[in-house]
Amino acid sequence: MQDKNSDRNQRKRLTRERLMDAALTLMSQGHSFPSVSLREITREAGVVPTAFYRHFADLDALGLALMAECGDALRALLRDARAGQVLQNRDLRVPLRWFWQYARANPLPLRALVSERNGGAASLRRALRDELALLARELAQDLRHAGFCSELPLPQLEMIAALMLDTLLGAVSDILDLPDDQVQPARELEQRLTDQMRVIVLGARQWRRS
Repeated sequence: MQDKNSDRNQRKRLTRERLMDAALTLMSQGHSFPSVSLREITREAGVVPTAFYRHFADLDALGLALMAECGDALRALLRDARAGQVLQNRDLRVPLRWFWQYARANPLPLRALVSERNGGAASLRRALRDELALLARELAQDLRHAGFCSELPLPQLEMIAALMLDTLLGAVSDILDLPDDQVQPARELEQRLTDQMRVIVLGARQWRRS
């Protein structure tokens, strides 16, 4: 009996993941979440439409789960960066390249995040704002531990972290749209991002002195 329950739970978990992956795939093709129908999602996932309701109450519930997954993806990036002491490096290109590689390896959640951040349903935008506020708080703590403007009050450090996240997320589409063989445009984009982050860092240090 226990094995049967375990198998059933495993199948349920896999079907839920397929539904979420299907929605992310459709969103990565240029569809905003509110424009995607339940039938499109279940067809992409390879399940019958009625199976959807065994996992989500409605499409809004799926959308909120997707936004939480997008936040989890970025938190995983922060955890990996923390473990690799990426933020300890004073060369801004090191964390930028870390993010760049992560974005190229995980395009679906990041495209969905960028797509729904400024469009889509109000409930998803609110959920994303909450996720990004938590991420900014976590990044601010990491910056403080790395010795970056550690004497600033935490709310100011969180604002700086939010500016950094805004800069990175604003570049996601450009990063993902670059063909693999376009070396020069990639270098130019990396330099532009490095310069933008440098402006944030210099501004933060000047703020510290004022």
